Amino acid sequence: MNFILALVPIVWLIVAMSVIKLPGYKACLIALAVAALEGCFIFGLTPVETITAALEGILNALWPIILVIIAALFTYNMTLETGAMEDIKRMLGSLSNDNRILMLIIAWGFGNFMEGMAGFGTAVAIPAGMLVGVGFDPILAVVACLVINSTPTVFGSVGVPATTLAGIAGLDILTLTRYAATIQFVLTFLSPFLAVIIIGGGLKAMKGMFPFTLIASLSFVIPQFLTAAFIGAELPNILGSIISMVIMVAAAKLLPHQVEPEYLIKASGKKEQPMTLQKGLTAWAPFIFTFLFLLLTSNLVPVIHDPLAAIKSSVQVYAGENPGTLNFFWVNTPGIIIFIASFCGSLIQKASPATMWKVLCRTVKTNVKTILTVCSVLAVAKIMGYSGMISAIAAVLVRVTGSFFPLFSPLIGVIGGFVTGSGTSTAVLFGSLQAQTAQQIGADPAWLCAANEMGGGVGKMLCPQSIAIGCAAVGIVGSESKILGKAFIYCLFYAVLGGLICFFFPILGLV
Repeated sequence: MNFILALVPIVWLIVAMSVIKLPGYKACLIALAVAALEGCFIFGLTPVETITAALEGILNALWPIILVIIAALFTYNMTLETGAMEDIKRMLGSLSNDNRILMLIIAWGFGNFMEGMAGFGTAVAIPAGMLVGVGFDPILAVVACLVINSTPTVFGSVGVPATTLAGIAGLDILTLTRYAATIQFVLTFLSPFLAVIIIGGGLKAMKGMFPFTLIASLSFVIPQFLTAAFIGAELPNILGSIISMVIMVAAAKLLPHQVEPEYLIKASGKKEQPMTLQKGLTAWAPFIFTFLFLLLTSNLVPVIHDPLAAIKSSVQVYAGENPGTLNFFWVNTPGIIIFIASFCGSLIQKASPATMWKVLCRTVKTNVKTILTVCSVLAVAKIMGYSGMISAIAAVLVRVTGSFFPLFSPLIGVIGGFVTGSGTSTAVLFGSLQAQTAQQIGADPAWLCAANEMGGGVGKMLCPQSIAIGCAAVGIVGSESKILGKAFIYCLFYAVLGGLICFFFPILGLV
């Protein structure tokens, strides 16, 4: 009975968002009310304990999660305001006359970069819009972008999903990021091949493209893996995508390549002004500064990292037994670093402080619902954790699946990604559940939490929110069901393959 009751907030979210079609923030606020009532009247929390548990979740959401979300979206919005994004699009669109190569540079290279920088739909909306702008089929463009975006989620938004999960489950961040890169290495490697097949209308699209696609894949997954294993969660997507784009551009220019007529991009006939080096660097300035500042303040540069990391406050909010500790890093946190980088880049692009303030206010205003959603989900997770709801769910899962639970671990993440459309929210909803279940079956909690995040990214392929963002970006609102039907087979394939990897890799000693 405790298991059934503990599932009520999660089941409500699934029904509310996929059946009733309730907006995410409303569904999450109601889930918070349900969790609070259950915590007080069924699972033994006092009202004060319930309120302080929720408050701990809300504070954790505001700093650093909401901070980095707003910072990343502000950076993107400033590139729109200054016109830099149009220059970036023009630069990327002029790199090849083969639409398959151009798709990989835009959707795979730049799409992964946007996921690392901003996330929250930008990695689907922007590349899909760019692809349609150079002549791609809108539905195929969105499906390809959804498939590509399913794997870099854990390191999206400057690593917020991974750092959030590490904090919730009490994990070492480098162990988690190394496992996350390991468990989705195969899926990430396959993504560009599947994208070429999707955009080119079948296996025939791979004709003459295997060498370039292999280069595109390895040039991203190898630096992503190494960065995740040795640096942390903030830079794997950003560094991997930068290296991949540089190598893909070089390969597009240097490799001998015969373009099949059906994949030849037709000239637009419009005369464009030549892009100078100065103009290109100016357009990319906020992203360049973000990369450099995050790198300089990472643990690779302890002389900078350590003094900044010492500027922090630690507080305990929960009024019950065994309270967690919230650490507020006031300077060396990705949100602050991104804001500083964005301000510097925007000044180079000749944006005035008044313009930056206007864009910042607009960014916050247009994301109030996202703020409410994230705060509500984190509050639900804290109440469920402190009240014992997560433990009740984990106990039954152990009894039902036993040592075979790792096979189904990614599927739980898929459900979270489908419901919330967010790797961060998936981490919050199911991170503690995965960790506690792992402890009960003798598995590594960090490994199953990594599987959870891999599943969360895969579930985003079918998330109504993700699909709606893609459709809006390419002007095909109303075609959501067509995209859902095409993406379903890839989501199922990744979920099954992810479960097998999660189960067999530890047995084979690959982790």
